[in-house]
Amino acid sequence: MTGVPASAAGGTSSANGAPASAGSGTASGGAPSGAMSGNVSGTVSSGEAPVDTVAAGGASPGGVESGLPGGQKPARGAKVVAAAVNQASVWNIANFLTMLRLLLVPGFVALMLADGGYDPAMRSFAWAAFAIAMITDLFDGHLARTYDLVTDFGKIADPIADKAIMGAALICLSSLGDLPWWVTVVILGRELGITLLRFLVIRYGVIPASRGGKLKTLTQGVAVGMYVLALTGWLATLRFWVMAAAVVLTVLTGFDYVRQAIVLRRQGIAERMAASEETEA
Repeated sequence: MTGVPASAAGGTSSANGAPASAGSGTASGGAPSGAMSGNVSGTVSSGEAPVDTVAAGGASPGGVESGLPGGQKPARGAKVVAAAVNQASVWNIANFLTMLRLLLVPGFVALMLADGGYDPAMRSFAWAAFAIAMITDLFDGHLARTYDLVTDFGKIADPIADKAIMGAALICLSSLGDLPWWVTVVILGRELGITLLRFLVIRYGVIPASRGGKLKTLTQGVAVGMYVLALTGWLATLRFWVMAAAVVLTVLTGFDYVRQAIVLRRQGIAERMAASEETEA
């Protein structure tokens, strides 16, 4: 194969029969490979990485794994583009469960207020709709994180669906006189305030759900569900204490999320300032 470069032949000999290794080609077409002992191939020594290496994103002949000359790190914009390309489709099971929860809200309200709101059968059906909504709330987030189905739509729709079903239940119960209005105001005020706070600091990062927050959600769901069933006797007394625990957890976790938001914002501002100084340098 006379006239074929050594690199194209996978390290075979050149036209004159002299062996040439794949990682030590000539620097300018005539210099022997030994003249560049300890250095990389001629294409890298001149400041240019081989086209096929960079395109494939593989390691350069000099051991540089980034695929860029001089061991430079990829630009930050490249990570953003990669994240956008790898983002899951909006049409996935996690988002389907979120939409189902949203669709259950009007049905739940209709069942709760049917026949003046005191029909035991209708209240039982309303409880079933509320229970399904709470169960989907547990599964859609888990599926999204486990199978990498997180989307921008899900980030926005999921908290809206959560607050919609809980808010509808609390407002219906208070309007029927089953639950004091101050309880509804405290719970909904906290939920809406924390949701707004998440959106305000999302530019710096995401506030993760804490164990206290998950326990609060579970306690709220159990308490509201017990009120939806319109229980009597000792079960009515029990639901009062469950709701009291839910209110306490609601307030305490609300303060904790505010603290996390402040810390996250400070860290985000510090990282941006550091990145700006690196760019200027």
